[in-house]
Amino acid sequence: MSTTPPDVKTTAPEPRFTGLVEAARSLQPRTVALRRQVHRHPEQGLDLPVTQAAVRHALAGLPLEVTTGRAGSSVTAVLRGARPGPTVLLRADMDALPLREETGLAYASEVDGTMHACGHDTHVAMLTSAARLLTSRRDALAGQVVFMFQPGEEGHHGARHMLDEGVLDAAGTRVEKAFALHISSTLQSGVVVSRPGPTMASADTFHVTVTGQGGHGGMPHDAVDPVPPAAALVGALQSLVARRISVHRPAVVSVTRIVAGTTTNIIPESALVEGTIRTLSEDTRAFVRRELPKLAEHVAAAHGCTAEVTIVPGYPVTVNDAEAGPHVLDVAAAALGTRWAAHMEDPLMGAEDFSYVLQEVPGAISFLGACPRGVELEHAEANHSSRVLFDEAAMEHGVVVYAALALDALR
Repeated sequence: MSTTPPDVKTTAPEPRFTGLVEAARSLQPRTVALRRQVHRHPEQGLDLPVTQAAVRHALAGLPLEVTTGRAGSSVTAVLRGARPGPTVLLRADMDALPLREETGLAYASEVDGTMHACGHDTHVAMLTSAARLLTSRRDALAGQVVFMFQPGEEGHHGARHMLDEGVLDAAGTRVEKAFALHISSTLQSGVVVSRPGPTMASADTFHVTVTGQGGHGGMPHDAVDPVPPAAALVGALQSLVARRISVHRPAVVSVTRIVAGTTTNIIPESALVEGTIRTLSEDTRAFVRRELPKLAEHVAAAHGCTAEVTIVPGYPVTVNDAEAGPHVLDVAAAALGTRWAAHMEDPLMGAEDFSYVLQEVPGAISFLGACPRGVELEHAEANHSSRVLFDEAAMEHGVVVYAALALDALR
């Protein structure tokens, strides 16, 4: 994904957001310090005690109602405005990835095999600073802000656990709008991009075991080799996408792992084919999940083998509300200036468990550019790379947008 801001004259922030940029800039040393602290001590999954403690310490002393989760190391903080009104939710995810960091940063991960390669450490830091900024403007708020610090986004369904524990009702009134920001190293630093409708893909995994009959590699006629049907399945899956699914309702089916055999002169008993299914509509998702097992079974049968198929459901499609997606850009332009907001042309085929939140309430996930200074967008290491870098200066804009979304919703 590569987006640059529109070539228009920059306008100043609107009066209703006067002072937000300066406030975020004054908080930047605190934002950077927390980001680096969390980056040094990354944790994976749902159990993030060190990260949870860092968030609670950063929020200590603020006029917030802070609670922690039971199913994971979540933190929920509620800010009550000076007057009654609706409730808006702002979310940051907190978990890291199973990678060995290779950035060479002075504050690189001190946990071998774990790294904040998706920028969740920046999300944590930006949202805590936004909470601090909003508490200083409590008198301008008519309603409540729920700050959702979520573990387990990287495949552990952390958002769903928090929903089950009542995060949408944490303020005593139901959340009416929900927003999340996700940093990206391949977008121009400081630019906010968003769109309406499907914005990120669903993510399911498939696991196909093709079983034949083992034998000697030199005498395949005495065996039933599962390797040829496993190999044929790779191409057949692409035909499923290309010939059975409309180009207007895209899907991606990628075989990412094939395992068979133990040595060169043995035909194995079975072969394992695994991969991922990504779609931008629940109808297409259901179609692939229904047809893939049939295809695998028939390909296997054509070679005298059998196929056992397991599909593991992942995150649903992340669908931005038709109004909330573009509204994020309106707010970003009003708070930062027009050159810092840009329409996101195409959905991203990555997946997000913020999708669970957006199934319950209208809202949007948007992206904040943080391409390192001096690096061309096309040469920037992408999120999930062991060498990814983020321009920390972009976090000022993230703090502003988080705060501006709440101020706008509760004015």
